[in-house]
Amino acid sequence: MWRVNYFDVSADEPQRAMEFYGGVFGWKFEKWNGPFDYWLVTTGDRNEPGINGGIAKREDPNAHIMNFIDVPSIDECAKKIASNGGNILQPKQTIPGVGYMLIFQDTENNTFGIMETDLNAK
Repeated sequence: MWRVNYFDVSADEPQRAMEFYGGVFGWKFEKWNGPFDYWLVTTGDRNEPGINGGIAKREDPNAHIMNFIDVPSIDECAKKIASNGGNILQPKQTIPGVGYMLIFQDTENNTFGIMETDLNAK
């Protein structure tokens, strides 16, 4: 089975969002050293159940929190999504040094992401 392993928060004002989540839940934030502004979110001790995530500036006014599912192959999973009635909303994209991601919609119009880790992705 493949599990949800990451979340992504879209924020109109990322700093305000970080102050909120840090103040309410004690989450910690670290600026990502990548090609766009992004902050990695640590939600707790890695030895306890839970997932970490990230915060970025909202680019799409309809964007909200998105959960990402870790998969061994984006290409194979995309085929399964389509053959089971899902829709690919955003095709495979490379995140340099991280891997690949794709955004899809399930049969009930819920939006998720899938992620394939590849630290050599360019």
